[in-house]
Amino acid sequence: MTVTFNHTIVAAKDRNESARFFRELLELPEAPSWGPFTNVQLTDGVLLQFAEPPVEIQMQHYAFLVDDELFDRAYRRLCDRGIEHWADPQMRRPGETNDEHGGRGVYFKDPAGHAIELITRPYL
Repeated sequence: MTVTFNHTIVAAKDRNESARFFRELLELPEAPSWGPFTNVQLTDGVLLQFAEPPVEIQMQHYAFLVDDELFDRAYRRLCDRGIEHWADPQMRRPGETNDEHGGRGVYFKDPAGHAIELITRPYL
């Protein structure tokens, strides 16, 4: 059997708000949800399961590979909503995107404070 990534639980302050943020930004359809999870399903079938843990949320990093057209639309949404973003993970180049690794990229925070990255080309 090959190994594929199936799902992860993403800690959220408000699971519905976080799921909606990702669905709108990445143009994803609603997914069936159950129990303590509000789910978002990516194109390849991977589930992001948003949950509200009873502990302080520690920042995580999530990177999404998107095509150039979706990158343009998502970046426009970030700008239109006034979401602070950077060209680098150290947050030294505010309001910019990067063109490293043969593609484009941008970093920003989601509603729970996680570091999110959109890239148009894989690093490897």
